[in-house]
Amino acid sequence: MTHELIEKSKKYLWLPFTQMKDYDENPLIIESGNGIKVKDINGKEYYDGFSALWLNVHGHRKKELDEAIKKQLDLIAHSTLLGMTNVPATELAEKLIELSPEKLSRVFYSDSGAEAMEIALKMAFQYWKNIDKPEKQKFIAMQNGYHGDTIGAVSVGSIDLYHQVYGPLMFEGFKVPIPDVYHSNSGDPVQCRDECLHILEQLLMEHHHQIAALTIESMIQGAGGMIVMPEGFLSGVRALCTKYDVLMIVDEVATGFGRTGKMFACEHEDVQPDLMAVGKGITGGYLPIAATLTTEAIYTAFYDDYQKRKTLFHGHSYTGNQLGCAVALENLRLFEAENIVEEVAKKSEYLQLLLGELQSLPAVGDIRQIGFMCGVELVSSKETKEPYPAEKRIGYHVTLKMRDLGMLTRPLGDVIVFMPPHASTMEELYAMVAIMKEAIIEVTSGVTNVRA
Repeated sequence: MTHELIEKSKKYLWLPFTQMKDYDENPLIIESGNGIKVKDINGKEYYDGFSALWLNVHGHRKKELDEAIKKQLDLIAHSTLLGMTNVPATELAEKLIELSPEKLSRVFYSDSGAEAMEIALKMAFQYWKNIDKPEKQKFIAMQNGYHGDTIGAVSVGSIDLYHQVYGPLMFEGFKVPIPDVYHSNSGDPVQCRDECLHILEQLLMEHHHQIAALTIESMIQGAGGMIVMPEGFLSGVRALCTKYDVLMIVDEVATGFGRTGKMFACEHEDVQPDLMAVGKGITGGYLPIAATLTTEAIYTAFYDDYQKRKTLFHGHSYTGNQLGCAVALENLRLFEAENIVEEVAKKSEYLQLLLGELQSLPAVGDIRQIGFMCGVELVSSKETKEPYPAEKRIGYHVTLKMRDLGMLTRPLGDVIVFMPPHASTMEELYAMVAIMKEAIIEVTSGVTNVRA
Protein backbone atom coordinates (compact mmCIF):
# COMPACT_ATOMS: atom_id res chain seq x y z
CA MET A 1 0.00 0.00 0.00
CA THR A 2 2.86 2.40 0.83
CA HIS A 3 4.56 1.89 -2.53
CA GLU A 4 1.21 2.19 -4.32
CA LEU A 5 0.45 5.56 -2.68
CA ILE A 6 3.85 6.92 -3.59
CA GLU A 7 3.39 5.88 -7.20
CA LYS A 8 -0.06 7.49 -7.28
CA SER A 9 1.40 10.73 -5.90
CA LYS A 10 4.00 10.72 -8.66
CA LYS A 11 1.46 9.90 -11.34
CA TYR A 12 -1.39 12.29 -10.50
CA LEU A 13 -0.19 15.19 -8.36
CA TRP A 14 1.42 18.52 -9.23
CA LEU A 15 2.70 20.05 -6.00
CA PRO A 16 2.94 23.80 -5.32
CA PHE A 17 6.34 25.51 -5.43
CA THR A 18 7.87 22.14 -6.24
CA GLN A 19 9.98 20.94 -9.13
CA MET A 20 8.30 17.57 -9.55
CA LYS A 21 11.53 15.95 -10.66
CA ASP A 22 12.83 16.66 -7.15
CA TYR A 23 9.71 15.13 -5.63
CA ASP A 24 10.00 11.99 -7.75
CA GLU A 25 13.52 11.50 -6.38
CA ASN A 26 12.55 12.21 -2.74
CA PRO A 27 8.81 11.53 -2.27
CA LEU A 28 7.11 12.05 1.07
CA ILE A 29 3.49 11.46 2.07
CA ILE A 30 2.26 12.56 5.50
CA GLU A 31 -0.37 10.36 7.11
CA SER A 32 -0.96 11.81 10.58
CA GLY A 33 0.20 14.32 13.15
CA ASN A 34 0.22 14.84 16.89
CA GLY A 35 1.59 17.82 18.78
CA ILE A 36 4.44 19.41 16.86
CA LYS A 37 5.27 16.20 15.01
CA VAL A 38 3.91 14.61 11.85
CA LYS A 39 4.20 10.99 10.71
CA ASP A 40 4.62 9.66 7.18
CA ILE A 41 3.03 6.56 5.67
CA ASN A 42 6.07 4.50 6.68
CA GLY A 43 5.59 5.43 10.34
CA LYS A 44 8.58 7.79 10.56
CA GLU A 45 8.05 10.90 12.71
CA TYR A 46 9.32 14.40 11.97
CA TYR A 47 9.36 17.64 13.89
CA ASP A 48 7.24 20.21 12.05
CA GLY A 49 10.00 22.79 11.74
CA PHE A 50 8.06 25.15 9.52
CA SER A 51 4.60 24.93 11.09
CA ALA A 52 2.98 23.26 8.06
CA LEU A 53 4.11 26.21 5.93
CA TRP A 54 4.18 28.91 8.61
CA LEU A 55 0.65 28.53 9.95
CA ASN A 56 0.39 25.94 12.71
CA VAL A 57 0.02 27.38 16.22
CA HIS A 58 -0.95 24.78 18.79
CA GLY A 59 0.39 21.68 17.10
CA HIS A 60 -1.58 18.99 15.32
CA ARG A 61 -4.74 17.37 16.70
CA LYS A 62 -5.34 20.05 19.30
CA LYS A 63 -8.38 18.70 21.14
CA GLU A 64 -10.19 22.01 21.55
CA LEU A 65 -9.83 22.88 17.85
CA ASP A 66 -10.98 19.42 16.79
CA GLU A 67 -14.05 19.76 19.00
CA ALA A 68 -14.89 23.24 17.68
CA ILE A 69 -15.14 21.87 14.14
CA LYS A 70 -17.20 18.87 15.23
CA LYS A 71 -19.60 21.11 17.15
CA GLN A 72 -20.08 23.38 14.15
CA LEU A 73 -20.68 20.36 11.90
CA ASP A 74 -23.72 19.52 13.98
CA LEU A 75 -25.19 22.88 12.95
CA ILE A 76 -24.07 23.59 9.36
CA ALA A 77 -20.87 23.28 7.36
CA HIS A 78 -21.29 26.19 4.96
CA SER A 79 -23.81 28.65 3.58
CA THR A 80 -22.66 31.96 2.00
CA LEU A 81 -21.74 35.53 2.88
CA LEU A 82 -23.16 37.01 -0.32
CA GLY A 83 -25.98 39.20 0.97
CA MET A 84 -26.14 37.48 4.37
CA THR A 85 -23.87 36.35 7.18
CA ASN A 86 -23.63 33.51 9.69
CA VAL A 87 -23.01 33.18 13.40
CA PRO A 88 -19.29 32.29 13.62
CA ALA A 89 -18.30 34.71 10.83
CA THR A 90 -20.03 37.54 12.69
CA GLU A 91 -18.51 36.66 16.05
CA LEU A 92 -15.06 36.20 14.55
CA ALA A 93 -15.22 39.61 12.86
CA GLU A 94 -15.92 41.22 16.22
CA LYS A 95 -12.99 39.36 17.79
CA LEU A 96 -10.59 40.30 14.99
CA ILE A 97 -11.43 43.97 15.33
CA GLU A 98 -10.98 43.73 19.09
CA LEU A 99 -7.46 42.30 18.61
CA SER A 100 -6.28 44.38 15.65
CA PRO A 101 -4.79 47.91 15.54
CA GLU A 102 -7.40 50.37 16.79
CA LYS A 103 -8.08 52.20 13.52
CA LEU A 104 -9.21 49.02 11.77
CA SER A 105 -12.95 48.46 12.06
CA ARG A 106 -14.19 46.25 9.20
CA VAL A 107 -13.51 42.65 8.14
CA PHE A 108 -13.79 41.21 4.62
CA TYR A 109 -13.25 37.43 4.49
CA SER A 110 -11.49 35.31 1.89
CA ASP A 111 -9.76 31.92 1.68
CA SER A 112 -6.02 32.63 1.54
CA GLY A 113 -3.44 35.30 2.23
CA ALA A 114 -2.94 36.01 -1.47
CA GLU A 115 -6.67 36.62 -1.84
CA ALA A 116 -6.66 38.88 1.21
CA MET A 117 -3.94 40.97 -0.43
CA GLU A 118 -5.76 40.94 -3.78
CA ILE A 119 -8.84 42.31 -2.03
CA ALA A 120 -6.79 45.01 -0.31
CA LEU A 121 -5.43 46.13 -3.68
CA LYS A 122 -8.92 46.32 -5.17
CA MET A 123 -10.27 48.17 -2.14
CA ALA A 124 -7.45 50.71 -2.30
CA PHE A 125 -7.86 51.22 -6.05
CA GLN A 126 -11.62 51.66 -5.88
CA TYR A 127 -11.49 53.78 -2.73
CA TRP A 128 -9.87 56.67 -4.59
CA LYS A 129 -12.30 56.29 -7.47
CA ASN A 130 -15.24 56.34 -5.07
CA ILE A 131 -14.06 59.61 -3.49
CA ASP A 132 -13.44 61.22 -6.89
CA LYS A 133 -9.67 60.87 -7.09
CA PRO A 134 -9.46 58.33 -9.93
CA GLU A 135 -5.95 59.44 -10.92
CA LYS A 136 -4.54 57.57 -7.89
CA GLN A 137 -4.18 54.13 -9.51
CA LYS A 138 -0.63 52.90 -9.00
CA PHE A 139 1.00 50.94 -6.19
CA ILE A 140 4.37 51.01 -4.48
CA ALA A 141 5.88 47.65 -3.59
CA MET A 142 9.05 46.67 -1.78
CA GLN A 143 11.89 45.07 -3.69
CA ASN A 144 12.29 41.43 -2.69
CA GLY A 145 8.70 41.42 -1.42
CA TYR A 146 6.19 38.57 -1.61
CA HIS A 147 2.44 38.74 -1.11
CA GLY A 148 1.11 35.58 -2.74
CA ASP A 149 0.59 34.12 -6.18
CA THR A 150 -2.57 35.62 -7.64
CA ILE A 151 -1.90 38.18 -10.37
CA GLY A 152 -2.48 41.28 -8.26
CA ALA A 153 -0.35 39.88 -5.45
CA VAL A 154 2.36 38.93 -7.94
CA SER A 155 2.25 42.45 -9.41
CA VAL A 156 3.21 43.93 -6.04
CA GLY A 157 5.77 41.18 -5.44
CA SER A 158 9.39 41.45 -6.47
CA ILE A 159 11.22 38.13 -6.32
CA ASP A 160 12.52 37.38 -9.81
CA LEU A 161 12.65 33.62 -9.29
CA TYR A 162 8.92 33.52 -8.56
CA HIS A 163 7.57 36.47 -10.52
CA GLN A 164 9.68 37.26 -13.58
CA VAL A 165 8.09 34.70 -15.88
CA TYR A 166 4.66 36.29 -15.35
CA GLY A 167 5.80 39.81 -16.27
CA PRO A 168 3.44 40.19 -19.25
CA LEU A 169 0.46 39.44 -16.96
CA MET A 170 1.36 41.95 -14.26
CA PHE A 171 0.28 45.58 -13.85
CA GLU A 172 3.01 48.18 -13.60
CA GLY A 173 3.89 50.00 -10.41
CA PHE A 174 6.78 51.38 -8.45
CA LYS A 175 9.42 49.38 -6.59
CA VAL A 176 11.53 50.76 -3.75
CA PRO A 177 14.37 49.10 -1.80
CA ILE A 178 13.99 47.69 1.66
CA PRO A 179 16.88 47.77 4.15
CA ASP A 180 18.80 44.50 3.96
CA VAL A 181 21.51 45.05 6.53
CA TYR A 182 23.49 41.84 6.06
CA HIS A 183 23.80 42.22 2.29
CA SER A 184 24.42 45.99 2.35
CA ASN A 185 27.83 47.57 1.85
CA SER A 186 27.77 49.38 5.18
CA GLY A 187 26.14 46.80 7.44
CA ASP A 188 24.79 49.74 9.44
CA PRO A 189 21.07 49.34 10.27
CA VAL A 190 20.46 53.08 10.74
CA GLN A 191 22.17 54.01 7.48
CA CYS A 192 20.32 51.29 5.57
CA ARG A 193 16.99 52.41 7.05
CA ASP A 194 17.53 56.09 6.33
CA GLU A 195 18.72 55.52 2.77
CA CYS A 196 15.62 53.45 1.95
CA LEU A 197 13.24 55.93 3.57
CA HIS A 198 14.90 58.75 1.61
CA ILE A 199 14.39 56.89 -1.69
CA LEU A 200 10.76 56.25 -0.78
CA GLU A 201 10.16 59.90 0.05
CA GLN A 202 11.69 61.06 -3.21
CA LEU A 203 9.31 58.77 -5.09
CA LEU A 204 6.33 59.97 -3.09
CA MET A 205 7.22 63.61 -3.58
CA GLU A 206 7.20 63.13 -7.34
CA HIS A 207 4.36 60.63 -7.83
CA HIS A 208 2.06 60.69 -4.78
CA HIS A 209 -0.78 62.10 -6.89
CA GLN A 210 -0.71 58.84 -8.92
CA ILE A 211 -0.29 56.40 -6.05
CA ALA A 212 -3.21 54.60 -4.45
CA ALA A 213 -1.31 52.56 -1.87
CA LEU A 214 1.95 51.07 -0.70
CA THR A 215 2.23 47.35 0.13
CA ILE A 216 4.66 45.99 2.68
CA GLU A 217 5.22 42.87 4.74
CA SER A 218 5.21 43.63 8.43
CA MET A 219 8.65 43.85 10.11
CA ILE A 220 10.15 40.94 8.15
CA GLN A 221 10.18 39.79 4.54
CA GLY A 222 9.37 36.09 4.61
CA ALA A 223 9.76 34.44 1.21
CA GLY A 224 12.42 37.00 0.30
CA GLY A 225 14.86 35.37 2.72
CA MET A 226 13.72 36.27 6.23
CA ILE A 227 14.96 39.86 5.97
CA VAL A 228 14.27 41.63 9.28
CA MET A 229 13.63 45.37 9.01
CA PRO A 230 15.79 47.64 11.18
CA GLU A 231 14.11 49.50 13.99
CA GLY A 232 12.09 52.48 12.82
CA PHE A 233 11.68 51.46 9.20
CA LEU A 234 8.07 50.29 9.27
CA SER A 235 6.97 53.28 11.34
CA GLY A 236 8.94 55.52 8.99
CA VAL A 237 7.04 54.12 6.03
CA ARG A 238 3.77 54.75 7.89
CA ALA A 239 4.74 58.38 8.48
CA LEU A 240 5.55 58.92 4.80
CA CYS A 241 2.30 57.32 3.63
CA THR A 242 0.38 59.67 5.94
CA LYS A 243 2.39 62.72 4.83
CA TYR A 244 1.76 62.08 1.13
CA ASP A 245 -1.82 60.78 1.40
CA VAL A 246 -1.11 57.21 0.27
CA LEU A 247 -2.86 54.19 1.78
CA MET A 248 -0.65 51.70 3.62
CA ILE A 249 -1.45 48.02 3.04
CA VAL A 250 0.31 45.86 5.65
CA ASP A 251 0.70 42.15 4.93
CA GLU A 252 0.41 40.27 8.23
CA VAL A 253 -0.42 36.92 6.64
CA ALA A 254 2.77 35.24 7.86
CA THR A 255 3.58 37.56 10.77
CA GLY A 256 0.17 37.82 12.41
CA PHE A 257 -1.31 35.88 15.32
CA GLY A 258 1.67 35.80 17.63
CA ARG A 259 4.35 34.63 15.23
CA THR A 260 6.71 37.52 16.07
CA GLY A 261 5.94 37.78 19.78
CA LYS A 262 3.14 40.31 19.24
CA MET A 263 -0.40 39.53 18.13
CA PHE A 264 0.40 41.47 14.94
CA ALA A 265 3.94 42.42 13.98
CA CYS A 266 3.04 46.05 13.28
CA GLU A 267 2.52 46.40 17.04
CA HIS A 268 6.31 46.33 17.46
CA GLU A 269 6.32 49.92 16.17
CA ASP A 270 2.73 50.95 16.92
CA VAL A 271 1.91 51.16 13.22
CA GLN A 272 -1.73 51.70 12.22
CA PRO A 273 -2.37 50.27 8.73
CA ASP A 274 -5.14 51.52 6.45
CA LEU A 275 -5.64 47.95 5.26
CA MET A 276 -4.24 44.75 6.77
CA ALA A 277 -4.22 41.24 5.31
CA VAL A 278 -4.27 38.28 7.70
CA GLY A 279 -4.38 34.51 7.24
CA LYS A 280 -2.24 31.45 8.07
CA GLY A 281 -2.38 31.38 11.90
CA ILE A 282 -5.95 32.66 12.08
CA THR A 283 -7.38 29.14 12.42
CA GLY A 284 -4.38 27.66 14.21
CA GLY A 285 -3.40 25.99 10.96
CA TYR A 286 -6.63 24.01 10.55
CA LEU A 287 -8.73 25.49 7.74
CA PRO A 288 -8.29 28.08 4.97
CA ILE A 289 -9.65 31.36 6.28
CA ALA A 290 -8.15 34.78 5.57
CA ALA A 291 -9.34 38.35 5.97
CA THR A 292 -8.73 41.91 4.87
CA LEU A 293 -9.23 44.44 7.65
CA THR A 294 -9.74 48.09 6.89
CA THR A 295 -10.66 51.44 8.41
CA GLU A 296 -14.12 52.90 8.69
CA ALA A 297 -13.12 55.71 6.30
CA ILE A 298 -12.39 53.21 3.53
CA TYR A 299 -15.55 51.23 4.27
CA THR A 300 -17.66 54.40 4.19
CA ALA A 301 -16.37 55.27 0.72
CA PHE A 302 -18.15 52.15 -0.58
CA TYR A 303 -21.38 52.71 1.40
CA ASP A 304 -24.04 54.36 -0.76
CA ASP A 305 -27.17 53.74 -2.80
CA TYR A 306 -26.71 50.80 -5.17
CA GLN A 307 -27.26 53.04 -8.19
CA LYS A 308 -24.08 54.99 -7.31
CA ARG A 309 -22.01 51.93 -8.31
CA LYS A 310 -19.71 52.06 -5.30
CA THR A 311 -20.20 48.41 -4.29
CA LEU A 312 -17.07 46.25 -3.92
CA PHE A 313 -17.85 43.54 -6.45
CA HIS A 314 -15.62 40.82 -5.05
CA GLY A 315 -16.29 37.51 -3.31
CA HIS A 316 -15.42 33.84 -3.01
CA SER A 317 -17.62 30.77 -2.75
CA TYR A 318 -16.32 29.78 0.69
CA THR A 319 -15.95 33.31 2.09
CA GLY A 320 -16.70 33.28 5.83
CA ASN A 321 -17.07 29.49 5.92
CA GLN A 322 -18.64 28.43 9.21
CA LEU A 323 -16.21 25.60 9.95
CA GLY A 324 -13.20 27.84 9.44
CA CYS A 325 -14.62 30.72 11.44
CA ALA A 326 -15.66 28.40 14.28
CA VAL A 327 -12.18 26.94 14.62
CA ALA A 328 -10.67 30.44 14.31
CA LEU A 329 -12.78 31.60 17.25
CA GLU A 330 -11.61 28.68 19.36
CA ASN A 331 -8.03 29.30 18.26
CA LEU A 332 -8.23 32.91 19.46
CA ARG A 333 -9.82 31.78 22.73
CA LEU A 334 -6.83 29.49 23.26
CA PHE A 335 -4.48 32.41 22.57
CA GLU A 336 -5.91 34.09 25.65
CA ALA A 337 -6.31 30.99 27.81
CA GLU A 338 -2.77 29.76 27.17
CA ASN A 339 -1.03 33.16 26.89
CA ILE A 340 0.30 32.18 23.48
CA VAL A 341 1.69 35.57 22.44
CA GLU A 342 3.50 36.08 25.74
CA GLU A 343 4.88 32.53 25.61
CA VAL A 344 6.25 33.04 22.10
CA ALA A 345 7.93 36.27 23.19
CA LYS A 346 9.52 34.50 26.16
CA LYS A 347 10.61 31.39 24.27
CA SER A 348 11.99 33.54 21.46
CA GLU A 349 14.75 34.73 23.79
CA TYR A 350 15.78 31.13 24.44
CA LEU A 351 15.55 30.36 20.73
CA GLN A 352 17.86 33.30 20.02
CA LEU A 353 20.46 31.76 22.31
CA LEU A 354 20.14 28.38 20.61
CA LEU A 355 20.46 29.85 17.14
CA GLY A 356 23.40 31.95 18.28
CA GLU A 357 25.36 28.74 18.78
CA LEU A 358 25.14 28.13 15.02
CA GLN A 359 26.96 31.38 14.30
CA SER A 360 30.34 29.73 14.86
CA LEU A 361 29.77 27.24 12.05
CA PRO A 362 31.93 28.08 9.01
CA ALA A 363 28.96 27.93 6.63
CA VAL A 364 26.62 30.17 8.64
CA GLY A 365 26.82 33.75 7.40
CA ASP A 366 23.85 35.34 9.11
CA ILE A 367 21.02 34.46 11.49
CA ARG A 368 17.88 36.57 11.29
CA GLN A 369 15.04 36.26 13.76
CA ILE A 370 11.98 37.99 15.04
CA GLY A 371 9.94 35.83 17.41
CA PHE A 372 9.42 32.41 15.88
CA MET A 373 10.34 33.56 12.35
CA CYS A 374 13.96 32.60 11.72
CA GLY A 375 16.31 32.34 8.78
CA VAL A 376 19.83 30.91 8.76
CA GLU A 377 21.78 32.02 5.70
CA LEU A 378 24.46 29.64 4.46
CA VAL A 379 27.50 31.05 2.65
CA SER A 380 30.71 29.65 1.24
CA SER A 381 32.74 32.41 2.95
CA LYS A 382 31.84 34.12 6.21
CA GLU A 383 34.42 36.84 5.56
CA THR A 384 33.28 37.89 2.09
CA LYS A 385 29.64 36.72 2.42
CA GLU A 386 30.14 34.91 -0.88
CA PRO A 387 27.23 32.57 -1.54
CA TYR A 388 27.53 28.98 -2.58
CA PRO A 389 27.20 28.36 -6.32
CA ALA A 390 23.47 28.19 -7.05
CA GLU A 391 23.83 24.87 -8.81
CA LYS A 392 25.06 23.26 -5.58
CA ARG A 393 21.61 23.85 -3.98
CA ILE A 394 23.14 23.76 -0.51
CA GLY A 395 19.98 24.89 1.27
CA TYR A 396 17.94 22.19 -0.43
CA HIS A 397 20.41 19.46 0.50
CA VAL A 398 20.60 20.66 4.10
CA THR A 399 16.81 20.40 4.41
CA LEU A 400 16.88 16.91 2.90
CA LYS A 401 19.43 15.92 5.53
CA MET A 402 17.22 17.49 8.20
CA ARG A 403 14.39 15.31 6.92
CA ASP A 404 16.62 12.25 7.31
CA LEU A 405 17.35 13.36 10.88
CA GLY A 406 13.68 13.85 11.72
CA MET A 407 12.64 17.45 10.96
CA LEU A 408 10.78 19.09 8.08
CA THR A 409 11.27 22.54 6.64
CA ARG A 410 11.83 24.19 3.26
CA PRO A 411 14.69 26.49 2.28
CA LEU A 412 14.56 29.87 0.57
CA GLY A 413 17.56 29.41 -1.68
CA ASP A 414 20.40 28.94 0.81
CA VAL A 415 18.43 30.40 3.70
CA ILE A 416 17.18 27.68 6.03
CA VAL A 417 13.74 28.59 7.35
CA PHE A 418 12.90 27.73 10.94
CA MET A 419 9.37 28.59 12.02
CA PRO A 420 8.27 26.13 14.71
CA PRO A 421 4.70 25.94 16.00
CA HIS A 422 3.97 28.45 18.76
CA ALA A 423 3.32 25.58 21.18
CA SER A 424 6.88 24.18 20.88
CA THR A 425 8.47 23.63 24.27
CA MET A 426 12.01 24.71 25.07
CA GLU A 427 13.07 21.07 24.97
CA GLU A 428 11.56 20.69 21.51
CA LEU A 429 13.21 23.89 20.30
CA TYR A 430 16.55 22.56 21.52
CA ALA A 431 16.05 19.27 19.71
CA MET A 432 15.06 20.97 16.44
CA VAL A 433 17.99 23.40 16.45
CA ALA A 434 20.31 20.46 17.17
CA ILE A 435 19.00 18.69 14.06
CA MET A 436 19.53 21.84 12.00
CA LYS A 437 23.09 22.16 13.28
CA GLU A 438 23.95 18.54 12.53
CA ALA A 439 22.54 18.79 9.01
CA ILE A 440 24.43 22.00 8.23
CA ILE A 441 27.70 20.52 9.44
CA GLU A 442 27.27 17.26 7.56
CA VAL A 443 26.26 18.80 4.22
CA THR A 444 28.59 21.80 4.15
CA SER A 445 31.65 19.93 5.36
CA GLY A 446 31.38 17.71 2.30
CA VAL A 447 30.17 20.41 -0.05
CA THR A 448 32.52 19.46 -2.88
CA ASN A 449 30.74 16.11 -3.06
CA VAL A 450 27.20 17.49 -2.97
CA ARG A 451 25.26 16.51 -6.06
CA ALA A 452 24.10 19.54 -7.99
